[in-house]
Amino acid sequence: MERYKLIERSIITKYRKSIWHNFIGAVKDYNLIEANDKIAVCISGGKDSMLLAKCIQELSRHSEVPFTAEYIVMDPGYNRDNRKLIEENAKILNIPIKIFESDIFETVTVAGGSPCYLCARMRRGFLYSKAQELGCNKIALGHHFDDAIETLLMSMMYSSEIKTMMPKLKSLNFENMELIRPLYKVPEREIIAWSRYNELRFLQCACRFTERSEEHEDLSKRRETKRLISELRKTNPEVDKNLFRSMHNVNIGSLPAYRESDGKEIHSFLEDY
Repeated sequence: MERYKLIERSIITKYRKSIWHNFIGAVKDYNLIEANDKIAVCISGGKDSMLLAKCIQELSRHSEVPFTAEYIVMDPGYNRDNRKLIEENAKILNIPIKIFESDIFETVTVAGGSPCYLCARMRRGFLYSKAQELGCNKIALGHHFDDAIETLLMSMMYSSEIKTMMPKLKSLNFENMELIRPLYKVPEREIIAWSRYNELRFLQCACRFTERSEEHEDLSKRRETKRLISELRKTNPEVDKNLFRSMHNVNIGSLPAYRESDGKEIHSFLEDY
């Protein structure tokens, strides 16, 4: 059996419960994929987006809901070795990628300010544009379970608000386009286990800024939050699951204030006290 087929089989056999069932669960629970969707699966070259591509491929073969997918890779200015690694992994995994270039890394390097924030916004815009060009109505990103709960804690600790990344969003700038996150229920440790089991080596961080600044990476708020959750898990093995469930179990009546979804109007509990 060819290697890519063995890798595919591992998703629905060895990692059936921890990856496949959670992937299917998110697709169904959040209604992420609908009939006749054309989805642009956005591949950065990391473990998350590569696994997402394989899950989408597998689902497209067996789903009762007909949909199609394009597998796109935006090169924001990768060095030669990183670009080559993405192409080699796509070949190993039998993912028919389409690569297009942008100058994001160059722009972010000279722009100043928060490079991660600017890079993320620019990437999203380029991906939406390419997806529309290909006739897609959705883009799929590889954010997972850990990304969601880390974002929840980061928002509380550093932004003074309770919010997280959503399993799907309607684009405000690209008409009739949606963003979906099918790995929303898949824990990162299971993605790491899958990649190691199949002896796959993926791109880590190819950002030019962090390549030159270890201090920036060490002080990353997301890394700090990830370490915090890891420490808490030592005494409470269910802490990450409880954080995830809490996002779906918000008791507004026990909060002193909350904002409307548009972020403008604030309501106090005193209104109904």
